[in-house]
Amino acid sequence: MKKMLLFIGFLALFSPIRVLAASDTVDDQANLLTPEERTELSNQADAINKKIKGEVFILTTNTNTEEPRDFADMQLMDRVGKNNNGALLLLDMNQREIYLSTSGNMIDYINNKRRDKLLDDVEAAMRDGDYYQASANYLFNAKDFVDAGVPGGSYRVDEKTGKITRYKSIRPFEFIIGLVVAAVAAIAFFVSVRLRYQLKTGTYRYPYRQNAQLDLTERQDQLVNSFVTTRRIPKPSNNNGGGGGGGSSTHSTGGGTFGGGGRSF
Repeated sequence: MKKMLLFIGFLALFSPIRVLAASDTVDDQANLLTPEERTELSNQADAINKKIKGEVFILTTNTNTEEPRDFADMQLMDRVGKNNNGALLLLDMNQREIYLSTSGNMIDYINNKRRDKLLDDVEAAMRDGDYYQASANYLFNAKDFVDAGVPGGSYRVDEKTGKITRYKSIRPFEFIIGLVVAAVAAIAFFVSVRLRYQLKTGTYRYPYRQNAQLDLTERQDQLVNSFVTTRRIPKPSNNNGGGGGGGSSTHSTGGGTFGGGGRSF
């Protein structure tokens, strides 16, 4: 009996504990959340992680003195790697700053318009001192955006160079339409070729001698003049609105590409 109790105690000591698993998602250095709240937030993050094939995080701090954007970007890159899928919400209590850093496909899921909505919800809860609700609002919005998919016509705008990169994707109904059109075209081509080559087995001969006709004419072309017209194409403006909400502003930190934004509270 004593050995059995020791064995059970050994298993309990080294078995994973659900509350500890939350530390992977919530790094609460400022001690703003209870263990139960961290666990609940971790459970909410799991559903997002499966869909984006990456990870989302929450980091709270009351000692950071670095620029919040640089700090959040580097923390995210340390966790998911350079340009991999992920998002990190930084709650900087020392500088009273909120910053959302996105990487990989989360840059496209959370474009500028969606980012502003997410930060509005997080900021409102932070001003009320409800840190759990602020974190939950972040995860709720992120899940909602991922479930809705990348908005049509999305693109990225590099804040330094102004370069625009279009997001290309095929929606399910577009795939089905393309498949149907391709199938119809393939069947039509097959039937057409089959009907044409069936003449090889018959006695039909085309009367090319009677139907052939050749007319030769002399033609001369002379270049009289030429004109070249040029016009200036203006560079698209780089603003936080992202062209009506379809764009995602991006920047580089530590060699990686990030999206996101922040604000004070």
